[in-house]
Amino acid sequence: MGAEDVSFPELSGAVWKKSSRSGNSGGNCVEVAGDLPGVVGVRDSKNAAGPVLVLRSDVWSAFLGAVKSGVL
Repeated sequence: MGAEDVSFPELSGAVWKKSSRSGNSGGNCVEVAGDLPGVVGVRDSKNAAGPVLVLRSDVWSAFLGAVKSGVL
């Protein structure tokens, strides 16, 4: 994939969610926007205006599967 194949989703309307397991223990959490077409956004909950990691939805699913199964 070359740079010409990369497009960036519009994030201003994204719905960001934080796990209920995060609690209120100092804000060391990530927020996830899963309502974007074909991609998932991940950001630091302490810095909502900061950088966003954007992953294809299938890559995010594979990552979550690896975490849940104990591979990661």
